[in-house]
Amino acid sequence: MPFYEHVFLARQDLAPAQVETMTEAFGKIITDNSGNIAGSEYWGLRTLAYRIAKNRKAHYVMLSLDAPAPAIAELERQVGLNEDVIRYMTVRVDALPTEPSAMMKRGERERERGDRGDRPDRGDRDRDAPRGDRPDRPRREDRPARAFA
Repeated sequence: MPFYEHVFLARQDLAPAQVETMTEAFGKIITDNSGNIAGSEYWGLRTLAYRIAKNRKAHYVMLSLDAPAPAIAELERQVGLNEDVIRYMTVRVDALPTEPSAMMKRGERERERGDRGDRPDRGDRDRDAPRGDRPDRPRREDRPARAFA
């Protein structure tokens, strides 16, 4: 059977438990149509690049699937009917991934790093010193006011 990766974005106002329930329902569609779910990843509530249907954030979920084409067609039909899904995309791949996706690796890196102790506290900045790489530039309050005609 061919391999697919299916990513869907769920509305921001859903609870993670509701997203998990949707993921299980979509997985049942695949298994009922003689397919197999190799894995699923919940990428979390993330900010969208642009607003989609009045949503600024969305829950991202990826499913790795080993299923026939009719099962994928039925999955896409059901996902398209679901009002809680704002976007989805299915891509056929040559092989299923054996390691976590780049999104999951990114989250692991951030957790390992934890609180960044190498960054200076922003409250220690000298307020009277010029900022940036332009010490010759006057501070905003020292600039003359512009006259608009």
